Amino acid sequence: MTQPSGPQPTSSQPAGAAPDLALEWSSIRRLHSIYAELAREFVIDASACGGIEEAVAPAPESIEQARHWLDEMDEKIQVHHLRQFLQTSSLVDSDGLVVLLRHCLAKPTRNDAVRDKVDFLLVQYFSQIAPTDLDDNHADLAYVAHGLEPVLGTLEIKAPVWLNALDRVLESARRSRSLDELLHGGVLEQGRKAKGQAGELFFLPIALVAFTRFGYLMRRVFFRLMLADLNNILDGLTELEEKGVETIDCRRAQFSAQEPIVRLRMICQSWKVMFQAEYSSGQPLRMLVDLRASVEAALGRCAAEVGNGKADDLAPGASAAAASASGGVAPLTPAASHQVSSGAVSQPNAGFAASKPDAAEFEISSTAPDWKPDADS
Repeated sequence: MTQPSGPQPTSSQPAGAAPDLALEWSSIRRLHSIYAELAREFVIDASACGGIEEAVAPAPESIEQARHWLDEMDEKIQVHHLRQFLQTSSLVDSDGLVVLLRHCLAKPTRNDAVRDKVDFLLVQYFSQIAPTDLDDNHADLAYVAHGLEPVLGTLEIKAPVWLNALDRVLESARRSRSLDELLHGGVLEQGRKAKGQAGELFFLPIALVAFTRFGYLMRRVFFRLMLADLNNILDGLTELEEKGVETIDCRRAQFSAQEPIVRLRMICQSWKVMFQAEYSSGQPLRMLVDLRASVEAALGRCAAEVGNGKADDLAPGASAAAASASGGVAPLTPAASHQVSSGAVSQPNAGFAASKPDAAEFEISSTAPDWKPDADS
């Protein structure tokens, strides 16, 4: 079995072991640089941590003060901060993730917030070190455990029976034919329930491996379904153009009532570039699902009009009301709507709304009553 390449452990000590002062001080300085940048980016109130620039470990009293500073910052920095920060910053490489993970795993109190941070960071770390061409079938527990050795040490691969539920959830996810089906088929709720019901057992090393594998493979399911939805949207836009349609009603997807197909195509192509890169967790998914629904509704309306002998209503420049039967939903984010309407599609995430502060990794924005927000894996 080919093993993933990755950074070597920076210490032979397993997560949670008490390090010597020099090693601890090195980790504190690394965490301080990450947390300080996080505080700056998200305007989080952070008190000064004196003496942190000293390369040599200071007196034990100074280290104790630095520990208190980290504890204060842990309370202020939430998992959604980490998600967004790790998508946009080059400050945290795989070694930095190891430091973050060891710090979180060493916390004496392991509440839901700590669990969610550990869960996300482990999946993020493994995603970075795993080969891009890794086959899902090769990502078994032994493979993932080997990749996590810098964090968890060497493990005996003997998973308890209760972890088999994760494989059943994965199989259900893989049977989903669209992103919409995955989001509303109850699969994500099952994954969230499994993580919550694990309780303290979640932090067993073998359980951490199993949940990391689960989260990594769930990301891949999302990746494939998002690309499939984008391809379906692009194919639908091509078909509408061939029928002479120039604009469609995309209000339900946070765009305008007369959104030009040319602009939608540019936006979809930019999203496709984004999805071809490493998976960006935390992105709202409703827009993509609703855009596909808007295009399919426009195609259905077009076919109905042609069947009724009213093809002239769909000539170039026809109103969006005649081009689409999709219902209008008020834009969820005016800033995002303006960004799209002004043609600002040069950035890959153009038109995407910002993640909700408490949103789970695979959360979707939700304001309409027929949408039920699902949680992450």
